[in-house]
Amino acid sequence: MEDVLLPIVIVGMLFIGLPWMILHYLTKWKSGRGISQQDEVLLDDLHEMARRLDGRLNSIERIIAAEDPTWKDGRLTDLSASDDTGKISKFQR
Repeated sequence: MEDVLLPIVIVGMLFIGLPWMILHYLTKWKSGRGISQQDEVLLDDLHEMARRLDGRLNSIERIIAAEDPTWKDGRLTDLSASDDTGKISKFQR
């Protein structure tokens, strides 16, 4: 009886268990590669917050420019300005 049962179990494991396990982990791997619904919602919220903060920053810059005509927006000029060492200074105005 044991001589018949052992080959049946081995064949079952090879032709049923092994492919099931491989296909199971392949589907888990493929579903884990994409972005989840929670991550997509988080990215949308962060994008909206960044857009609002950019609008606030622009408003503050307009207010400062209206109060002090000598003030200039340093964000665009910082990329081309450099000090004596050749490094770009973040706070040059």
